[in-house]
Amino acid sequence: MKRMVRAGRILGLTMVVLLWSVVSVLAAEGNVDWDNRVITVTGMGAAPSNAMNPAQARMMARRAAVVDGYRQLAEVVKGVNVDSETTVENMMVTSDVIKTKVSGLIQGAAVVAEQEIPGGGYQVTMQMPMFGGGNSLASAVMPPAQAAPEAFPAPQVPTGSSAADAPAGRAEGVYTGLVVDCRGLGLNPVMSPVIKNEQGNPIYGFKNLDYDKVIQYGMASYSTDPGNVKRAGSHPLVVKAIKLENHNGYPVLSLADANKVLVENGATHFLDATCVVFIR
Repeated sequence: MKRMVRAGRILGLTMVVLLWSVVSVLAAEGNVDWDNRVITVTGMGAAPSNAMNPAQARMMARRAAVVDGYRQLAEVVKGVNVDSETTVENMMVTSDVIKTKVSGLIQGAAVVAEQEIPGGGYQVTMQMPMFGGGNSLASAVMPPAQAAPEAFPAPQVPTGSSAADAPAGRAEGVYTGLVVDCRGLGLNPVMSPVIKNEQGNPIYGFKNLDYDKVIQYGMASYSTDPGNVKRAGSHPLVVKAIKLENHNGYPVLSLADANKVLVENGATHFLDATCVVFIR
């Protein structure tokens, strides 16, 4: 009888380990939620065989699951694109300050769900915000505008084709935001996106935006649903990207559409308010 019980415990632990492996693989692929701007992982843990009682076994299994969650968060966070050329890992390698900040944020990740698993295992779902103030990933990796590197370009009117020179230079003044349709182009989400015109000049970037607003809300939202563009308000200006540049991270607009965006922004300042949504 004792052998059967022992065999059952071993089988249960084996199943927990296998489940942990499957969840780890799935988590590594799909837990950066750009639509909701959070990073979510599922940590798995198993109780050691030398636990003195069920209560201790449960506590130790939970602790192992949380540690696994921290490990997964560290892996996922490193791969997040800050801009089209730079990942969080790149920034951590070049700055001990950023490395320390990111590590602290990971250790402070919230457990949003948890449960015991039959056989002595435990599962926790942990979450970390990408934006949202001082406890977000953005606060650790996005520098204030005055210290921002050239990778974070400032918005500027296209040289030789300014909004003032555009044929349709009068703003309607009714648009509440901007929606850039990038469907079918393979857009790669980044924390600090840039919108360019077809001449290669940026019309939307990081440096001239309000830093606190960017850290709190991000520069744009990413959506896979054309009907879910709430950030752009009730009457957004909708334009279609003609292509992508910089590792598919930056949408490019036709010169006419880019100029229209600049003209309309001059009237209602939706770019300044970061009322921007990318459809991917």
